[in-house]
Amino acid sequence: MATLEKIRNHAGLLVIVVGLALFAFIINDALNSGSTYLKQSQDEVASVDGTPIKYMDYNFRIEEMTEVFKIQSQTTSVTDEYKEQINQSVYDMMVREIVMNNAFGNLGIQVTPDELFDMVEGENVSPMVQQFPLFIDPSTGAFSKAYALEILKSFDNLSNFAPNQRPEVERLRNFWLFWERNMKTQRLQEKYMNLLSKALVTNPLEAKDAYEASAENSDIVFVTQPYTTIPDSLINVDNDEIRKLYNERKEQYKQKESRIVDYIAVEVRPSEADYENARTEIEELKNELASTDDMERFAGTTSNVEYADAFQSAATLDAEMKAFAEIAQIGDIDGPVFANDSYTLMKLVDKTVAPDSVRVYHIFLTVPASPNGGVDDAITAQADSLLGVLKNGGDFAALVEQYSLDDQTKTNGGEIGWLTEIGALQVVRKELKDAIFGAVLNQPTILKTSYGIHILKITEKTANVPKYKIAQARLTVTPGNKTFNDTYNQLSQFVANNNSSEKIAASAAEAGFNLISGVRITTIDRILGAVPNSRSAIRWAFETTRKNEVSNIIDCSNQFVVVVRRDVLPEGYQPVNTVAPILRSEIAAKKKGEQLARSLKEKNLQTLQAYADAMNSPIDTVRYITPGTTRITKIGLEPVLNAEIAYSQPNQLCGPIVGNNGVYVFMVINHTQEGGTYNETEQIRSMDMTNSYKGYQAFQQLVDETKITDNRIRFD
Repeated sequence: MATLEKIRNHAGLLVIVVGLALFAFIINDALNSGSTYLKQSQDEVASVDGTPIKYMDYNFRIEEMTEVFKIQSQTTSVTDEYKEQINQSVYDMMVREIVMNNAFGNLGIQVTPDELFDMVEGENVSPMVQQFPLFIDPSTGAFSKAYALEILKSFDNLSNFAPNQRPEVERLRNFWLFWERNMKTQRLQEKYMNLLSKALVTNPLEAKDAYEASAENSDIVFVTQPYTTIPDSLINVDNDEIRKLYNERKEQYKQKESRIVDYIAVEVRPSEADYENARTEIEELKNELASTDDMERFAGTTSNVEYADAFQSAATLDAEMKAFAEIAQIGDIDGPVFANDSYTLMKLVDKTVAPDSVRVYHIFLTVPASPNGGVDDAITAQADSLLGVLKNGGDFAALVEQYSLDDQTKTNGGEIGWLTEIGALQVVRKELKDAIFGAVLNQPTILKTSYGIHILKITEKTANVPKYKIAQARLTVTPGNKTFNDTYNQLSQFVANNNSSEKIAASAAEAGFNLISGVRITTIDRILGAVPNSRSAIRWAFETTRKNEVSNIIDCSNQFVVVVRRDVLPEGYQPVNTVAPILRSEIAAKKKGEQLARSLKEKNLQTLQAYADAMNSPIDTVRYITPGTTRITKIGLEPVLNAEIAYSQPNQLCGPIVGNNGVYVFMVINHTQEGGTYNETEQIRSMDMTNSYKGYQAFQQLVDETKITDNRIRFD
């Protein structure tokens, strides 16, 4: 029982230390992958260089990460949005692990069992382990290897716990095992990054050149003639030129297997009968709101607006609430007011005059030792002792530094900050709100909450202002069953009367339906166009084998969808005709530039003004251009021009320069070196840090070059 209490003592802090750091680690950028949908075994979610990811393993990892997310977020449910993120994260991690095992094994990179033991229990404990909340000794507020080993040993002996305690301990054990596995994966990646970064060493000459380039900026005067001054009809671009440029760029036109579809999506909107039913229901709610004093119960059972048992100043209310509150008497009700498909009622529950906010400091001693918020006698005695020290003139900040377990406030004297009543509710709910707004200035007090024991001190209060406690009831109008049926039947009748792709295309507009045409989808897409929860429609497009086949009506939450499968684009390269318009424009622009530059050179012009007259364009000025400037002010993305500016002498007429968007002639007014002393060591360190990112890019390249077959479309 004592060990379970130690575990529970820190479970509540998991989100504080682990939260964002772990989630940032596990939610990585999506990995590039291909798909050949119809060729895989039934239980393969994916194949990575021939290594399968089985559905059972994939699903287990999803359930595992879902549980981790719940622990971190201190929630019991996961939204659809987060479910999709979790699914993607699991897939990315499993692909990454296989790529690492294949590539790193050949390089001799590994994390041995002895090394992992050393990271967790040895002489070189990982900082990640030292920050893990379960391993913080409550008696010292610091990591303890002995304490951590005691917790880990307890995980291996579930039989020592009572049956009703085992699920909680096993849940935390699984969380630790997840963390341990990801710690090993991260160490493998660190070794690979370090290996590559050590191979990319900046030498002094490179450092000096990079510094001088970044320290110099240039001011120019220039004139430009954009390519739009020549009509496209005057430029001939033949197919051989397009094909040649396509072949040079072909690797840029890789594509995943995809489908081209048309679709009709019909949103189910409330009918007039639905609005009438809502008006009747909101009037009934108004009567109930007028007669009840239990606002929390009322809001919890009848409204989708949570009741906040707190006073708010007029400045924090929206315009309608403020206008109502300032003239209403306690018990008055406003509404119903209709806006955004919802009816809203407001009731003035109470009003007062009091400070809007208070400045709060605390010493946080421990999390509760049991789910009902109990704290052991030793911690209670410690809190009483510290309170006595404070009342006798003790230094609050010093005691915070020595005893508080809240790392987020420990470095600033225990300051939580300025809190309104609503803010206090959001931090620790009602008990904190009541305590801080009822406290006397600079008189510390003890508060026991569901989070543990706090010693609170209020150092400042704002001036008294009118404050209001308002209850709201909001009823959103939603389509009823009859409306859903009527909408479905209307679309169903249309499809029955127009049972081919040609008829649907010809008749949709006349029948009042919007046909979206030529939409390209891949197996990793989660939504079709702007239709939410439409993964099933995408799955249908990949399951069907017939061109121009029309789907049955697919229910996508509040929309009914009909899909027409038009075409299949196989994995490989985009056909030249699909990118020809872009290539044609680029070739035409280059020809325009060459033509303009040749014409200007033949004029043998000697001044910038002469060029301005010939190009029918004004002279303009741009300052502070460096070699690292990506987009030049007033000009845009012109890397050739940028390079020419960097190496041109002041007062020298330069050009014409053929750019991406036009032809340029310029003169550098001056080159200026920014102040500061060159520090070779610091410059090399900075460039080496930049090089370290190339390790990540190199690993991503490994992923990109791996043959990955993604079959998730068949499973989720």
